Amino acid sequence: MRKNICVFLLFCIVFGVCILTGCKRQGFGWMLGEPFPKEKIVVGVIHPNKINSDSLYDQAHYKGILEMKRGIGLANNQVIRKVDIFDKDPAAVEGAIRDCIAGGANIIIAASWGYMDTCEKLAAEFPSVIFAHATGYKYNNLNFANYSVRLYQARYLSGIVAGMNTKSNKIGYVAAMGKDNSEVTAGINAFAIGVESVNPAARIYVRVTHSWHDPMGETNAANALIGTGCDVITVHANTPSAQIAAQKAGMRAIGFNADMDSDAPGAVITSVVPDWGAIYTRLVESIIDGTFRPTAYFYGLKEGAVDITPPNKLLAAPETEAAVIAARQRIMHEGFNVFDGVLKTNGGKSVGQTGKTLSDEIILGGINWYYRNVIGQ
Repeated sequence: MRKNICVFLLFCIVFGVCILTGCKRQGFGWMLGEPFPKEKIVVGVIHPNKINSDSLYDQAHYKGILEMKRGIGLANNQVIRKVDIFDKDPAAVEGAIRDCIAGGANIIIAASWGYMDTCEKLAAEFPSVIFAHATGYKYNNLNFANYSVRLYQARYLSGIVAGMNTKSNKIGYVAAMGKDNSEVTAGINAFAIGVESVNPAARIYVRVTHSWHDPMGETNAANALIGTGCDVITVHANTPSAQIAAQKAGMRAIGFNADMDSDAPGAVITSVVPDWGAIYTRLVESIIDGTFRPTAYFYGLKEGAVDITPPNKLLAAPETEAAVIAARQRIMHEGFNVFDGVLKTNGGKSVGQTGKTLSDEIILGGINWYYRNVIGQ
């Protein structure tokens, strides 16, 4: 009896020390803060659309995973893909993630905003699995992180291109979501600030499709904007439909997600292009070397995670490229952060403070207003 009591007390002491010292072992696998062998890694990737569809967003993430896989040296069986998982169907999202975990995945890469809440739920259920969610803002203190590109930096540059190449001073912006989505709205505002820096007279007109992937809706929105006099069209959505519509109407366009020069060569002046491969490589390398932390990761121009393509000299005003180079220099080396100082909204309010800049967390999770030169739908 005394022996059993001693064994029990020893167990309690060990367990208590583990709790008090923040012991983080989950089963016999990954441990927060410790290296994880490359050969044990299995990555489950969840895509909202089919890879071979017209969704340039999914193609960009697909290429990013391939780049990471090649760069790190993962075998084919170390990547599990689930495609065409509608992000507004939580049951389908949960099922896809559970399938990946059942197949051995210990890292889940969820490549859509709409996967965020499901990731939060399952991260609590599977503490030995790392969850990394694209473009959201939620994370926990153990195994759930989010990652975003500083799209607003490239959006600012593309705004300079648009502002220097509009003749009507009306610029159209096809937006997947409304003001309640900070990712989209921050991009619109950064673009608008860029436009204003070179063309204070120009205005940005927004049409919302309420869908990340709606080719017909994006076409209709672009045509509606062109019908109101917009002569440069840009977009935050997943297909090249709006740019193609601009080309058919003889207007200019700015691409997104990939270099859209091949989609609408007669219209696209430049494209905003994230490099998801740089992000995924950093993420998996951090898990291997033990530096991964469950937090919000932000990558921008300095990290090579986003930029715009060189302005098409056949379509762009002669001074465009020089203006972009100067602005890129300010962002990368001179401390300019786009959302600096006091900013005026189109509702007459003020945001920000003199001598300060908005944080990445606010930019991607707390912007529900339009800049002063934006005309909402």
